[in-house]
Amino acid sequence: MPRRKDIWRCGIVRTPASQLIVSGSADAQVHWLDEEPAFTFLADPFGRMRGPDLHLFVEQYDYRTRHGRIERLVLDAQFNLVDRSVALAEPWHLSYPFVFEGEGATWMLPEAHRSGTLTLYRAHGDMEDWRAECTIALDCVPVDASILRHGGRWWLLYASAHSRESKVAELHVAWADTLTGPWMPHPGNPVRRDRQSARPGGTPIIIDGHIVLPVQDCTRTYGGATRPLWIDTLDEGHFSATAGDPLPYPATAPRNCEGMHTFSACGPLTLIDVKTVDRSLAGLRIELGRVLRRASR
Repeated sequence: MPRRKDIWRCGIVRTPASQLIVSGSADAQVHWLDEEPAFTFLADPFGRMRGPDLHLFVEQYDYRTRHGRIERLVLDAQFNLVDRSVALAEPWHLSYPFVFEGEGATWMLPEAHRSGTLTLYRAHGDMEDWRAECTIALDCVPVDASILRHGGRWWLLYASAHSRESKVAELHVAWADTLTGPWMPHPGNPVRRDRQSARPGGTPIIIDGHIVLPVQDCTRTYGGATRPLWIDTLDEGHFSATAGDPLPYPATAPRNCEGMHTFSACGPLTLIDVKTVDRSLAGLRIELGRVLRRASR
């Protein structure tokens, strides 16, 4: 029965993602969100700016239920909390709320591999109402799907939910002319096998004409670090990329920080999360209580 609990905490860096990657540093002014109640956390931050306000979308997770949902936090220019609400909840676990603009709308591609598919959601209103637009059929059930507009097409980069190893060590690619598809898996899938630099971990961005995908380094632990994956070739028949060095944790991160697994661009800001690990007996009691509740049903 697991006692270890990864506890994530989100930060807002007042520096663009491209500048942090080029400098090879995350040491900039960081605003850390307040810690959540014991054995709950916010993780996987993605965001959109609306005027001076930041609409921050995060996974909200509770170890008592082991179920994630997507919350929206609206923050003003000084990062004061203006509003907080549930943006999306499903019977299955949700995380990694990849929010982006395209084809005249705002969209979300949350991680939901336990549903057995990938669902594209469209925003209605001021991003407070998300409705399923379509499911995306690929060569596998995707994990942490990240999207990019490149060469007149949409490209998806994702890991595979096939096995525990493939979730952290395989990178797949697919493309489509429109967001609703059809989507064509890359003939070279998986285009990359490497625990250091395969699972997506944020927003693909363009730096000096090169596509850069933040990826997770899971060699030591899940989400142990974030690396930039510099993609040299991305087309219908070829893929090549080179992984950069891990980005260091910000100087103001917790002293016992053991990971950083999201690095997403949001205009002049970069959104990150870092983790500490709770190894207390209280975590073991939570697991025992969950097992007993499940057995009594």
